[in-house]
Amino acid sequence: MPSTLLMDDANRSHANSSNQAIIFEDVRLEFADKAVLDNVSFSLPRGQTKAIFGATGSGKSTILKLTLGLFKPDAGRILVMGEDVTAMSENDLFELRRKIGIVFQESALFDSLTVRDNVAYRLVEEGKIGDEEIDRRVHEALSFVELEHTVDMFPSELSGGMRRRVGIARAIITKPEVLLYDSPTGGLDPVTSTTIIELLVKQRDVFGTSSLLVTHRLQDAFIMATHRFDRDTGHMQPLPTGSKSHVPMSFLILREGKVIFDGDAIELVKTDNPYIRRFLA
Repeated sequence: MPSTLLMDDANRSHANSSNQAIIFEDVRLEFADKAVLDNVSFSLPRGQTKAIFGATGSGKSTILKLTLGLFKPDAGRILVMGEDVTAMSENDLFELRRKIGIVFQESALFDSLTVRDNVAYRLVEEGKIGDEEIDRRVHEALSFVELEHTVDMFPSELSGGMRRRVGIARAIITKPEVLLYDSPTGGLDPVTSTTIIELLVKQRDVFGTSSLLVTHRLQDAFIMATHRFDRDTGHMQPLPTGSKSHVPMSFLILREGKVIFDGDAIELVKTDNPYIRRFLA
């Protein structure tokens, strides 16, 4: 019979994992004998957003692909919503991916489809609901990103920022438990970038969606860490000066495939790590 101590440890482990949307445990991945990720460990609590930073080639986007099960690590374990991605079959991964929304870099919309059909694409592919319900969900998603009027337009008729917002609508239409953002503001001007970040804050604070955000723009993540979405005004608002209100936002910094920082904004600005200090400068 297992000892009470071992059973208690197992129960604590299960309780801890149930509070986490994503867990990476000592994950290692090599390409051509080079470690892209070298014993990477971190967790994303449910309802929180974690921004991932690092130089080109540090493994940021690889983390998103591993989360989706597109790559298998050479070592370590990855849990997504309590399920071990590293041990799942392709059929099981397909079911898991239904619960994950992805906002691709540059939106990746289908040029030949209208906004309505782009946003509805996953629902149509799954074939589980009728046209009337799909149209309702499309309207709901486009209303969230304030683009209801674009429903019959084509991507070529939209600005860069509008295409990104349509990409977000497409990602959230399935009401995912986890969202993965791959450089959602890359190449956009500062004003448009702020509009996109406001939508990410809105999704985080209104729906409590767990998110991994890969970005090169440190200022975007700091905006998310210092603002909350105000339902009364319909816009994000800065936290009061000196406020100790908790914002469900953290930072992960990679260097040469290793985690060198995992913490909140206050801890980040106080770090004495010389590499991170240069990164923040």
